Amino acid sequence: MTSRRPDVVVVGAGIVGAACADSLSREGLAVLVLESRFASAGATGAGMGHIVAMDDSPAQLALTARSLALWGKLAAELPQECEDEPCGTLWLAADEDEMEAVQAKEAAYRRAGVAAEIWGAAELSHAEPNLRKGLAGALRVPGDRVLYPPNAARFLLARARDRGAEIREGVEVTEIGARSVATTQETVETGAVVNAAGPEAPRLSAGLPIVPRKGHLVITDRYPGFCGHQLVELGYLKSAHASTGPSVAFNLQPRATGQMLLGSSREFAGWDSRVDQRILSRMIVRALDVRPSLSSLSAIRAWTGFRPATPDKLPLIGRWHEDGPWIAAGHEGLGITTAPATAEMLAALLTGRTSPVDPAPFSPNRAMPLAAA
Repeated sequence: MTSRRPDVVVVGAGIVGAACADSLSREGLAVLVLESRFASAGATGAGMGHIVAMDDSPAQLALTARSLALWGKLAAELPQECEDEPCGTLWLAADEDEMEAVQAKEAAYRRAGVAAEIWGAAELSHAEPNLRKGLAGALRVPGDRVLYPPNAARFLLARARDRGAEIREGVEVTEIGARSVATTQETVETGAVVNAAGPEAPRLSAGLPIVPRKGHLVITDRYPGFCGHQLVELGYLKSAHASTGPSVAFNLQPRATGQMLLGSSREFAGWDSRVDQRILSRMIVRALDVRPSLSSLSAIRAWTGFRPATPDKLPLIGRWHEDGPWIAAGHEGLGITTAPATAEMLAALLTGRTSPVDPAPFSPNRAMPLAAA
């Protein structure tokens, strides 16, 4: 049983729920976090730990740029086990047409206040000599970083706990309302409820436009120095975020452990968590085309996870209907990146303050295109 009536109950202890607990407790609110399994058991524990500026849309770029700044401020406080690596990202351009896209991307980043620089083929080859020959260049985003998401979420939860928040794991939530949460053990009355349950969010808030999107990842043994940046093919946005059919795109992440994390795939497959060898093979073949030297590395594990996807590829942040629960879900593969800015926005909305990022594009009640699945 809870020791006092909480001001806010946060449902879900992934990176987004943890960031919400951190921000809300900083406001002086009494916070209770409920998690059905354990912290980071869902999408947070199964995904890549990239913190990246992304420009699918102006709204997405605004949210990711704000989060990059917040993660940068937090970096000095992160304990070693969070494995924070300020490695930056290289968006790889295959040809001169893609170099034109690099120029447009750099201009968009500059307008958003995100540092970026264009590298030609010679600079790219010097920095990452094991890439395949013939790449035209890249966009370098030095402020991007990589971390280990489960431990980052635990760090944020620990900060909230230090301010008096209560974290309860192994508690299954069966129903939520605007000011109450029912579990298999009790009903908790509260001032507000935040649904941060990731791909499970629609189970608790019927009608939310969120569906699970399956992804495959592979991690290698330890090869320190094999790669100095996160490497992403410029076609990633078009390929990995295609709305129909399975898709793969090259994304290689150097980890603080010396391991390489290889992605990625996206598909709508319901809740089928099995590793699909055909998709895995496509992903690896694509990676070998961009970085042939990957063939010399030993993979030690492959797995799948489910990202909470929305039809317009923006998360849901705000109140669900006029008098419903608050929502912080639907981030798909950008939950790690956008958790701090999401939590900042939610706390501002909940307390009646002005959010640094315009919340209108993220309203859970906004008009949506037809669902992808």
